[in-house]
Amino acid sequence: MIRAYLPAIVFVVLGVGLGVVFASLNSVLGPKPRHQRKATAEPYESGLPSEVKKSMRFGISFYLVAMLFILFDIETIFLFPVAMQLKAFGTFALVEISVFIVLLFVAFVYVWRRGALEWK
Repeated sequence: MIRAYLPAIVFVVLGVGLGVVFASLNSVLGPKPRHQRKATAEPYESGLPSEVKKSMRFGISFYLVAMLFILFDIETIFLFPVAMQLKAFGTFALVEISVFIVLLFVAFVYVWRRGALEWK
């Protein structure tokens, strides 16, 4: 029975072992922070300071763009299974997905024209 799980066990042991080795090497050979560097005091990728105060608030455009990204990104989840099995589903599925894509495009144009994608 253990023979069936042997490849998985070896894979997990090698993964954990490599993680421990790399973490150990990083702590031994990596740079030691003596003082705060200039790069760590600058804003991160999002443009926000690295030390955010509790009273700091995000603008509504941040949440709007995030929700629109999720909305239009999740649509690929609906397209992927049909694309994989289009031959099995037939012409009806092709027509339905075409209508779905057209409606999605109309929604995108509507959001774009309303200015929801503008970062204010």
